[in-house]
Amino acid sequence: MTEATPETKIRLWTSQGFRDDGWVHAEDAGALAGNSRVILPLQAFLELDPAQRNAAKERLGVSLQPGDQLEAIVEFLDDLALVALAFPAFNDGRSFSKAELLRSRHNFEGAVRATGQVLIDQLPHMLRVGFNEFEVSHPVLLKRLEAGEVGGLPLHYQPAAKAAQPSEKGAKYTWRRAAAT
Repeated sequence: MTEATPETKIRLWTSQGFRDDGWVHAEDAGALAGNSRVILPLQAFLELDPAQRNAAKERLGVSLQPGDQLEAIVEFLDDLALVALAFPAFNDGRSFSKAELLRSRHNFEGAVRATGQVLIDQLPHMLRVGFNEFEVSHPVLLKRLEAGEVGGLPLHYQPAAKAAQPSEKGAKYTWRRAAAT
């Protein structure tokens, strides 16, 4: 995952704007000893015993890298409040698929967070497939989000985790062409 430089601080953005991040990234279960909300890497999460996982249920998140298998956490989704999906490079889109599967196939209702290379041209697509939190460090994206510019095209042609609204014009194929939200 790309680390922020000293000049560029990572900020948390949601569709309601920037907000304080109540979560910390940790490398092992030792961080669960306090009352912090903790995001663990997949392997550290899988090594938790069931009692630890159950005790930390509302304050436990897991971070998946693009090569990590989503199936590894499916049985534990009820124990998770957040799934962070990494974008270590702008051209690696495997986390898009994981977000969509979390929402559509596994009905995950917790937070789905994008970390790493979150860029302005990808943000609208991330919102459509089910991401609802974004760790933003890219200076251009920070500037545009501060100005209220989310970007994206006003129309989309394919179904997504976020359902399209019916067309006002009553078109026969509303799922093909619906205003983006």
